[in-house]
Amino acid sequence: MSLSFRNNLKQEIPETALGEDRARTVNQILDGNEDWKLEAQDALKKLLKDMQSKKASDIDLGSASSDKKIWIRISGVKHPNLDVPEYTNDEITSIVLSILSSKQKKTLFANKNIDFSIGLQLEEDEPAGKRSRFRGDVYFETGIIVANFRRIGKELFPIESLGFPQRIVRRLNLEHEKTGLNLVTGITGAGKSTTLDSIINLNNQSNEAHIVIISNPIEYLHSSNKCIIRHREVGSDVNSFREGTTQALRQDPDIIVVGEMRDPGTIATVLEATDSGHKVFSTLHTSSSIETLHRIIAEFPPNEQTRIRYRLADTLKVIISQKLVPAKKGNLVLAKEILSMTSSVKAAIRNDNISEIFQMISEGNKYGMITMQQDLFKLYKKDIISKKAAISYANNKRIMLQLLKVL
Repeated sequence: MSLSFRNNLKQEIPETALGEDRARTVNQILDGNEDWKLEAQDALKKLLKDMQSKKASDIDLGSASSDKKIWIRISGVKHPNLDVPEYTNDEITSIVLSILSSKQKKTLFANKNIDFSIGLQLEEDEPAGKRSRFRGDVYFETGIIVANFRRIGKELFPIESLGFPQRIVRRLNLEHEKTGLNLVTGITGAGKSTTLDSIINLNNQSNEAHIVIISNPIEYLHSSNKCIIRHREVGSDVNSFREGTTQALRQDPDIIVVGEMRDPGTIATVLEATDSGHKVFSTLHTSSSIETLHRIIAEFPPNEQTRIRYRLADTLKVIISQKLVPAKKGNLVLAKEILSMTSSVKAAIRNDNISEIFQMISEGNKYGMITMQQDLFKLYKKDIISKKAAISYANNKRIMLQLLKVL
Protein backbone atom coordinates (compact mmCIF):
# COMPACT_ATOMS: atom_id res chain seq x y z
CA MET A 1 0.00 0.00 0.00
CA SER A 2 1.18 3.52 -0.79
CA LEU A 3 0.60 6.33 1.70
CA SER A 4 -3.07 6.83 2.57
CA PHE A 5 -2.81 10.58 1.93
CA ARG A 6 -1.24 10.16 -1.52
CA ASN A 7 -4.21 11.67 -3.39
CA ASN A 8 -4.70 14.45 -0.83
CA LEU A 9 -1.03 15.34 -1.21
CA LYS A 10 -1.35 15.52 -4.98
CA GLN A 11 -4.36 17.81 -4.70
CA GLU A 12 -2.68 20.17 -2.24
CA ILE A 13 0.51 20.65 -4.26
CA PRO A 14 0.16 23.23 -7.08
CA GLU A 15 1.04 21.78 -10.49
CA THR A 16 3.41 24.70 -10.99
CA ALA A 17 5.45 23.77 -7.89
CA LEU A 18 8.62 22.06 -9.08
CA GLY A 19 12.04 21.19 -7.72
CA GLU A 20 12.92 22.71 -4.37
CA ASP A 21 9.62 24.65 -4.25
CA ARG A 22 7.71 21.37 -4.50
CA ALA A 23 9.77 19.80 -1.72
CA ARG A 24 9.22 22.84 0.50
CA THR A 25 5.49 22.63 -0.17
CA VAL A 26 5.43 18.97 0.86
CA ASN A 27 7.33 19.93 4.01
CA GLN A 28 4.76 22.61 4.88
CA ILE A 29 1.91 20.15 4.33
CA LEU A 30 3.55 17.57 6.62
CA ASP A 31 4.23 20.16 9.31
CA GLY A 32 0.51 20.93 9.30
CA ASN A 33 -0.60 17.30 9.62
CA GLU A 34 1.05 15.28 12.38
CA ASP A 35 -0.85 12.08 11.46
CA TRP A 36 0.50 12.17 7.93
CA LYS A 37 4.02 12.75 9.22
CA LEU A 38 3.76 9.76 11.58
CA GLU A 39 2.43 7.59 8.75
CA ALA A 40 5.36 8.62 6.55
CA GLN A 41 7.80 7.79 9.36
CA ASP A 42 6.14 4.40 9.80
CA ALA A 43 6.49 3.74 6.06
CA LEU A 44 10.24 4.37 6.28
CA LYS A 45 10.54 2.06 9.28
CA LYS A 46 8.79 -0.71 7.33
CA LEU A 47 11.14 -0.24 4.37
CA LEU A 48 14.20 -0.34 6.62
CA LYS A 49 12.88 -3.34 8.53
CA ASP A 50 12.36 -5.20 5.24
CA MET A 51 15.85 -4.17 4.13
CA GLN A 52 17.29 -5.45 7.40
CA SER A 53 15.46 -8.77 7.12
CA LYS A 54 16.97 -9.26 3.64
CA LYS A 55 20.44 -8.40 5.00
CA ALA A 56 20.74 -5.65 2.43
CA SER A 57 23.54 -3.15 2.97
CA ASP A 58 21.83 -0.19 1.27
CA ILE A 59 18.42 1.07 0.20
CA ASP A 60 17.71 3.83 -2.34
CA LEU A 61 14.49 5.83 -2.32
CA GLY A 62 13.18 8.10 -5.07
CA SER A 63 14.35 9.08 -8.53
CA ALA A 64 12.94 10.51 -11.72
CA SER A 65 13.88 7.26 -13.44
CA SER A 66 13.22 4.65 -10.72
CA ASP A 67 9.68 3.91 -11.93
CA LYS A 68 8.44 4.34 -8.32
CA LYS A 69 10.50 1.34 -7.18
CA ILE A 70 12.66 1.02 -4.08
CA TRP A 71 16.15 -0.34 -4.75
CA ILE A 72 18.34 -2.37 -2.37
CA ARG A 73 21.88 -3.76 -2.46
CA ILE A 74 22.41 -7.36 -1.34
CA SER A 75 25.89 -8.95 -1.41
CA GLY A 76 27.15 -6.13 -3.58
CA VAL A 77 24.35 -6.32 -6.17
CA LYS A 78 21.74 -3.55 -6.42
CA HIS A 79 18.25 -4.31 -7.76
CA PRO A 80 14.61 -3.25 -7.31
CA ASN A 81 12.84 -4.56 -4.22
CA LEU A 82 9.59 -6.01 -5.57
CA ASP A 83 8.33 -6.99 -2.11
CA VAL A 84 7.56 -3.44 -0.95
CA PRO A 85 5.06 -0.82 -2.21
CA GLU A 86 5.80 1.58 -5.03
CA TYR A 87 5.87 5.26 -4.09
CA THR A 88 5.57 8.46 -6.09
CA ASN A 89 8.34 11.01 -5.73
CA ASP A 90 6.06 13.22 -3.62
CA GLU A 91 5.50 10.28 -1.28
CA ILE A 92 9.25 9.66 -1.07
CA THR A 93 9.74 13.34 -0.29
CA SER A 94 7.21 12.98 2.53
CA ILE A 95 8.87 9.83 3.86
CA VAL A 96 12.36 11.33 3.84
CA LEU A 97 11.43 14.74 5.27
CA SER A 98 9.36 13.12 8.02
CA ILE A 99 12.48 11.91 9.83
CA LEU A 100 14.62 15.05 9.45
CA SER A 101 14.78 17.72 12.15
CA SER A 102 14.14 21.37 11.33
CA LYS A 103 17.87 22.04 11.45
CA GLN A 104 18.59 19.12 9.13
CA LYS A 105 15.97 20.31 6.64
CA LYS A 106 17.52 23.78 6.62
CA THR A 107 20.88 22.20 5.82
CA LEU A 108 19.32 20.06 3.08
CA PHE A 109 17.65 22.99 1.34
CA ALA A 110 20.75 25.18 1.71
CA ASN A 111 23.34 22.62 0.58
CA LYS A 112 21.11 20.31 -1.50
CA ASN A 113 22.54 17.44 0.53
CA ILE A 114 22.77 16.20 4.09
CA ASP A 115 24.64 13.25 5.56
CA PHE A 116 23.50 11.94 8.96
CA SER A 117 23.00 8.89 11.14
CA ILE A 118 19.77 7.80 12.76
CA GLY A 119 18.68 5.20 15.28
CA LEU A 120 15.17 3.77 14.92
CA GLN A 121 13.20 1.25 16.94
CA LEU A 122 12.15 -1.30 14.31
CA GLU A 123 11.28 -4.09 16.74
CA GLU A 124 9.12 -3.75 19.86
CA ASP A 125 11.72 -5.42 22.06
CA GLU A 126 14.65 -3.30 20.90
CA PRO A 127 16.17 -1.48 23.92
CA ALA A 128 17.23 2.14 23.46
CA GLY A 129 20.92 1.23 23.36
CA LYS A 130 20.40 -1.43 20.70
CA ARG A 131 18.19 0.39 18.21
CA SER A 132 18.73 -0.22 14.52
CA ARG A 133 21.10 2.39 13.14
CA PHE A 134 21.48 3.68 9.61
CA ARG A 135 23.65 6.19 7.82
CA GLY A 136 21.46 8.42 5.67
CA ASP A 137 22.35 10.61 2.71
CA VAL A 138 19.57 12.82 1.35
CA TYR A 139 20.10 14.88 -1.79
CA PHE A 140 18.43 16.37 -4.86
CA GLU A 141 18.41 14.63 -8.24
CA THR A 142 16.85 16.51 -11.19
CA GLY A 143 15.04 18.65 -8.62
CA ILE A 144 13.66 15.65 -6.71
CA ILE A 145 14.53 14.62 -3.15
CA VAL A 146 16.10 11.15 -3.08
CA ALA A 147 17.89 9.23 -0.35
CA ASN A 148 20.23 6.39 0.42
CA PHE A 149 20.25 4.60 3.77
CA ARG A 150 23.13 2.29 4.70
CA ARG A 151 22.60 -0.29 7.42
CA ILE A 152 24.98 -0.11 10.37
CA GLY A 153 25.51 -3.52 11.91
CA LYS A 154 24.35 -4.02 15.49
CA GLU A 155 27.13 -6.41 16.30
CA LEU A 156 30.87 -5.82 16.04
CA PHE A 157 33.12 -8.20 14.13
CA PRO A 158 35.83 -9.61 16.42
CA ILE A 159 39.22 -8.51 15.14
CA GLU A 160 40.14 -12.19 14.77
CA SER A 161 37.39 -12.68 12.20
CA LEU A 162 38.95 -10.15 9.79
CA GLY A 163 41.91 -12.37 9.00
CA PHE A 164 44.68 -9.94 10.00
CA PRO A 165 48.03 -11.52 10.92
CA GLN A 166 48.72 -11.49 14.66
CA ARG A 167 51.71 -9.20 14.12
CA ILE A 168 49.37 -6.58 12.65
CA VAL A 169 46.74 -7.03 15.37
CA ARG A 170 49.46 -6.33 17.95
CA ARG A 171 50.44 -3.12 16.16
CA LEU A 172 46.82 -1.95 16.20
CA ASN A 173 46.58 -2.58 19.95
CA LEU A 174 47.50 0.29 22.30
CA GLU A 175 48.90 -2.29 24.72
CA HIS A 176 51.76 -3.02 22.31
CA GLU A 177 52.20 0.27 20.41
CA LYS A 178 51.29 3.53 22.13
CA THR A 179 51.74 5.94 19.22
CA GLY A 180 51.62 6.25 15.46
CA LEU A 181 49.29 6.61 12.48
CA ASN A 182 47.26 3.62 11.28
CA LEU A 183 45.13 3.92 8.14
CA VAL A 184 42.23 1.88 6.78
CA THR A 185 41.61 2.65 3.12
CA GLY A 186 39.25 1.60 0.36
CA ILE A 187 36.45 2.86 -1.84
CA THR A 188 33.00 3.72 -0.48
CA GLY A 189 31.31 0.53 0.71
CA ALA A 190 34.58 -1.35 1.27
CA GLY A 191 33.86 -1.86 4.96
CA LYS A 192 36.33 0.71 6.34
CA SER A 193 33.99 1.78 9.15
CA THR A 194 33.38 -1.85 10.13
CA THR A 195 37.11 -2.51 10.34
CA LEU A 196 37.68 0.67 12.36
CA ASP A 197 34.91 -0.35 14.77
CA SER A 198 36.56 -3.75 15.24
CA ILE A 199 39.88 -2.04 16.01
CA ILE A 200 38.18 0.32 18.47
CA ASN A 201 36.53 -2.66 20.13
CA LEU A 202 39.87 -4.50 20.35
CA ASN A 203 41.32 -1.58 22.28
CA ASN A 204 38.16 -1.11 24.35
CA GLN A 205 38.41 -4.71 25.54
CA SER A 206 42.17 -4.66 26.13
CA ASN A 207 43.24 -1.29 27.52
CA GLU A 208 42.34 1.18 30.24
CA ALA A 209 42.41 4.32 28.13
CA HIS A 210 40.51 7.23 26.55
CA ILE A 211 39.29 7.01 22.93
CA VAL A 212 37.96 10.08 21.08
CA ILE A 213 36.05 9.29 17.87
CA ILE A 214 35.44 12.14 15.41
CA SER A 215 33.09 11.04 12.64
CA ASN A 216 30.66 12.29 10.00
CA PRO A 217 28.21 10.92 10.83
CA ILE A 218 28.57 8.79 13.96
CA GLU A 219 27.64 5.24 12.92
CA TYR A 220 28.22 2.52 15.53
CA LEU A 221 27.88 3.74 19.12
CA HIS A 222 30.50 2.04 21.30
CA SER A 223 29.80 1.43 24.96
CA SER A 224 32.69 2.22 27.28
CA ASN A 225 34.23 -0.96 28.68
CA LYS A 226 37.86 -0.72 29.77
CA CYS A 227 38.13 2.50 27.76
CA ILE A 228 36.07 5.65 28.13
CA ILE A 229 34.85 6.43 24.61
CA ARG A 230 33.74 9.85 23.35
CA HIS A 231 31.75 10.17 20.12
CA ARG A 232 31.90 13.57 18.40
CA GLU A 233 29.89 14.11 15.23
CA VAL A 234 31.04 16.66 12.67
CA GLY A 235 28.31 19.25 12.22
CA SER A 236 26.61 18.79 15.58
CA ASP A 237 29.39 18.30 18.16
CA VAL A 238 32.31 19.83 16.28
CA ASN A 239 32.67 21.92 13.13
CA SER A 240 35.18 19.80 11.19
CA PHE A 241 37.53 16.81 11.36
CA ARG A 242 40.44 19.23 11.65
CA GLU A 243 38.96 21.15 14.59
CA GLY A 244 37.88 17.91 16.25
CA THR A 245 41.41 16.51 16.01
CA THR A 246 42.95 19.72 17.39
CA GLN A 247 40.43 19.82 20.22
CA ALA A 248 41.02 16.13 21.02
CA LEU A 249 44.66 16.90 21.82
CA ARG A 250 43.39 18.93 24.81
CA GLN A 251 41.02 16.19 25.99
CA ASP A 252 43.61 13.75 27.38
CA PRO A 253 43.13 10.99 24.77
CA ASP A 254 45.20 7.86 24.26
CA ILE A 255 43.59 7.04 20.90
CA ILE A 256 42.09 9.47 18.39
CA VAL A 257 39.90 8.13 15.59
CA VAL A 258 39.44 10.57 12.69
CA GLY A 259 36.66 9.38 10.40
CA GLU A 260 38.32 10.60 7.22
CA MET A 261 41.37 12.60 6.16
CA ARG A 262 39.65 14.75 3.54
CA ASP A 263 42.00 17.68 3.03
CA PRO A 264 45.57 18.88 3.63
CA GLY A 265 44.56 20.68 6.83
CA THR A 266 43.11 17.52 8.37
CA ILE A 267 46.08 15.42 7.21
CA ALA A 268 48.54 17.91 8.73
CA THR A 269 46.59 17.95 12.01
CA VAL A 270 46.48 14.14 12.12
CA LEU A 271 50.25 14.02 11.62
CA GLU A 272 50.61 16.60 14.40
CA ALA A 273 48.49 14.41 16.68
CA THR A 274 50.76 11.42 16.05
CA ASP A 275 53.85 13.60 16.52
CA SER A 276 52.53 14.56 19.95
CA GLY A 277 52.57 10.94 21.07
CA HIS A 278 49.06 9.66 20.34
CA LYS A 279 47.81 6.57 18.57
CA VAL A 280 45.66 7.72 15.65
CA PHE A 281 43.39 5.82 13.27
CA SER A 282 41.86 7.30 10.12
CA THR A 283 40.63 6.43 6.62
CA LEU A 284 41.22 7.43 3.01
CA HIS A 285 39.42 6.62 -0.23
CA THR A 286 42.38 4.83 -1.82
CA SER A 287 42.73 1.24 -3.01
CA SER A 288 46.37 0.42 -2.20
CA SER A 289 49.20 1.37 0.13
CA ILE A 290 51.21 2.95 -2.69
CA GLU A 291 48.23 5.03 -3.80
CA THR A 292 47.64 6.07 -0.18
CA LEU A 293 51.19 7.36 0.23
CA HIS A 294 51.09 9.22 -3.08
CA ARG A 295 47.68 10.69 -2.25
CA ILE A 296 48.77 12.06 1.13
CA ILE A 297 51.98 13.59 -0.24
CA ALA A 298 50.23 15.06 -3.31
CA GLU A 299 47.77 16.94 -1.07
CA PHE A 300 50.61 19.35 -0.22
CA PRO A 301 52.48 21.90 -2.35
CA PRO A 302 55.77 20.64 -3.90
CA ASN A 303 57.89 22.73 -1.50
CA GLU A 304 56.29 20.92 1.49
CA GLN A 305 56.33 17.37 0.16
CA THR A 306 59.78 16.44 1.43
CA ARG A 307 58.78 17.46 4.96
CA ILE A 308 55.54 15.46 4.71
CA ARG A 309 57.42 12.37 3.49
CA TYR A 310 59.71 12.56 6.52
CA ARG A 311 56.76 13.00 8.89
CA LEU A 312 54.99 10.02 7.29
CA ALA A 313 58.13 7.90 7.60
CA ASP A 314 58.34 8.78 11.29
CA THR A 315 54.67 8.39 12.24
CA LEU A 316 53.06 5.81 9.94
CA LYS A 317 52.67 2.30 11.37
CA VAL A 318 50.14 0.31 9.30
CA ILE A 319 48.07 0.77 6.15
CA ILE A 320 45.21 -1.65 5.53
CA SER A 321 43.68 -1.29 2.06
CA GLN A 322 40.56 -3.39 1.68
CA LYS A 323 37.79 -4.51 -0.65
CA LEU A 324 34.60 -6.52 -0.19
CA VAL A 325 34.57 -9.28 -2.79
CA PRO A 326 31.59 -11.46 -3.81
CA ALA A 327 32.08 -14.97 -2.48
CA LYS A 328 30.86 -18.18 -4.07
CA LYS A 329 28.29 -18.60 -1.28
CA GLY A 330 26.65 -15.30 -2.22
CA ASN A 331 28.00 -13.22 0.66
CA LEU A 332 30.87 -10.71 0.65
CA VAL A 333 34.35 -11.53 1.90
CA LEU A 334 37.12 -9.16 2.97
CA ALA A 335 40.23 -8.97 0.81
CA LYS A 336 43.06 -6.72 1.92
CA GLU A 337 46.53 -5.38 1.29
CA ILE A 338 48.61 -4.68 4.38
CA LEU A 339 51.69 -2.49 4.67
CA SER A 340 53.57 -2.60 7.98
CA MET A 341 56.34 -0.08 8.55
CA THR A 342 59.88 -1.44 8.60
CA SER A 343 63.23 0.34 8.36
CA SER A 344 63.30 -0.39 4.62
CA VAL A 345 59.83 1.06 4.06
CA LYS A 346 60.74 4.15 6.10
CA ALA A 347 63.87 4.68 4.02
CA ALA A 348 61.91 4.31 0.76
CA ILE A 349 59.40 6.97 1.88
CA ARG A 350 62.13 9.37 3.04
CA ASN A 351 64.11 8.96 -0.19
CA ASP A 352 61.03 9.35 -2.42
CA ASN A 353 61.34 5.75 -3.67
CA ILE A 354 57.73 4.81 -2.94
CA SER A 355 57.47 2.63 -6.05
CA GLU A 356 59.92 0.20 -4.39
CA ILE A 357 57.51 -0.44 -1.52
CA PHE A 358 55.25 -2.80 -3.49
CA GLN A 359 58.08 -5.34 -3.70
CA MET A 360 58.65 -4.97 0.04
CA ILE A 361 54.98 -5.75 0.69
CA SER A 362 55.17 -8.76 -1.67
CA GLU A 363 58.14 -10.16 0.24
CA GLY A 364 57.07 -8.99 3.71
CA ASN A 365 55.01 -11.94 4.90
CA LYS A 366 57.14 -12.35 8.03
CA TYR A 367 56.14 -8.79 9.01
CA GLY A 368 52.46 -9.44 8.42
CA MET A 369 52.41 -7.79 4.99
CA ILE A 370 50.46 -8.98 1.98
CA THR A 371 49.46 -7.54 -1.39
CA MET A 372 45.86 -7.44 -2.59
CA GLN A 373 46.75 -9.96 -5.31
CA GLN A 374 48.29 -12.36 -2.79
CA ASP A 375 45.22 -12.18 -0.53
CA LEU A 376 42.82 -12.68 -3.46
CA PHE A 377 44.93 -15.65 -4.54
CA LYS A 378 44.63 -17.16 -1.05
CA LEU A 379 40.85 -16.71 -1.13
CA TYR A 380 40.71 -18.34 -4.57
CA LYS A 381 42.85 -21.32 -3.49
CA LYS A 382 40.52 -21.83 -0.52
CA ASP A 383 37.60 -21.93 -2.99
CA ILE A 384 36.01 -18.91 -1.29
CA ILE A 385 35.94 -16.70 -4.40
CA SER A 386 35.93 -17.44 -8.12
CA LYS A 387 38.80 -16.87 -10.51
CA LYS A 388 36.74 -14.16 -12.20
CA ALA A 389 36.30 -12.32 -8.89
CA ALA A 390 40.03 -12.62 -8.11
CA ILE A 391 40.92 -11.01 -11.43
CA SER A 392 38.17 -8.37 -11.30
CA TYR A 393 39.12 -7.10 -7.83
CA ALA A 394 42.89 -7.21 -8.24
CA ASN A 395 44.79 -3.92 -8.14
CA ASN A 396 47.18 -5.32 -10.73
CA LYS A 397 45.54 -7.79 -13.10
CA ARG A 398 48.84 -8.76 -14.77
CA ILE A 399 50.30 -9.90 -11.44
CA MET A 400 47.03 -11.61 -10.54
CA LEU A 401 47.10 -13.61 -13.78
CA GLN A 402 50.70 -14.61 -13.11
CA LEU A 403 49.75 -15.92 -9.67
CA LEU A 404 46.83 -17.88 -11.10
CA LYS A 405 49.14 -19.54 -13.65
CA VAL A 406 51.08 -21.07 -10.76
CA LEU A 407 48.18 -23.43 -10.07
